[in-house]
Amino acid sequence: MLARRMISREDEAANAGGSDIEVSREDQDQINRFSRLHAREERMEEELRGKVKDKEDLEELSTELELADEDELIPYKLGDSYMHLPLPRVQSLLSTSMEEVEKEVEGLEELLEKIREEMRGLKAKLYARFGRSINLEA
Repeated sequence: MLARRMISREDEAANAGGSDIEVSREDQDQINRFSRLHAREERMEEELRGKVKDKEDLEELSTELELADEDELIPYKLGDSYMHLPLPRVQSLLSTSMEEVEKEVEGLEELLEKIREEMRGLKAKLYARFGRSINLEA
């Protein structure tokens, strides 16, 4: 949810004097870059939440498989269909899937940190230039 903040009349009057700040092409490019990074960050956070959920589901499934009989055939989803496979094979496939999801989670987390670092730099530059005349809080 977005929180709205009202500024006082004194702050508005103080900002009115500073509203003569001219926005250069470089400033506008930085503002646009920040906006694109913010949108990308939100999409990646959503994707990361999905991957973390997948990882948790796989871990839960792995725990459930520990209770299965060694001789039992386990239905395992491959693509759009289920194959009945022996327990050791299913555990192997599940382990591989968990490793892949873990790598994807780590990659997303690293990429998110790079995006956030760039956003912090842009935010510092833009607030230094425009002060309270610009709002980069989401």
